[in-house]
Amino acid sequence: MPYNWITPATTDDGELHLWPHQSLPVRGYVNILAMAAVLICAPLLPVLGSVILWGVLPFLLAALFGLKWALDRNRRDQQILEILTLDSETARLIRNSPRQEEQSWNCNRYWTSVQLHKEGGPVPNYVTLRGNGREVEIGAFLSEDERKSLYQELATYLPVHAPPPAAPSNEL
Repeated sequence: MPYNWITPATTDDGELHLWPHQSLPVRGYVNILAMAAVLICAPLLPVLGSVILWGVLPFLLAALFGLKWALDRNRRDQQILEILTLDSETARLIRNSPRQEEQSWNCNRYWTSVQLHKEGGPVPNYVTLRGNGREVEIGAFLSEDERKSLYQELATYLPVHAPPPAAPSNEL
């Protein structure tokens, strides 16, 4: 799963790292570029040594470098890291994204609650943390099953604090 407890969560502390799934490993990246280069060069064999090669070559190289640029851009955009740190007193969420400033949220752990929004969020089973007057999303890039699993794990480590029960009254 694209999240991992770096420090195992206990009743006192824990550190959770979340990141988007990287579906194209480095080996696949190299294979795609190599295959594209071979497929682009194959039609050039009949025109080797002719003037036509020089007319077509810039466009084929532009296509190859365009593919490389798109794959690199996708890889950079997917380098998101969310870090949830739990200690005995605070819950802190930090989101690092390559195209934005670092975003952070922290709250007293006692008042932090985790919510699962089955509907109405930008994605099904939207997970949020609430506390300190704010509600922040966590793991929006995870799959639906991973968000459900994340919610269950967080619900075990973040206590649920309901308002105290009303005092019984003697009035009828």
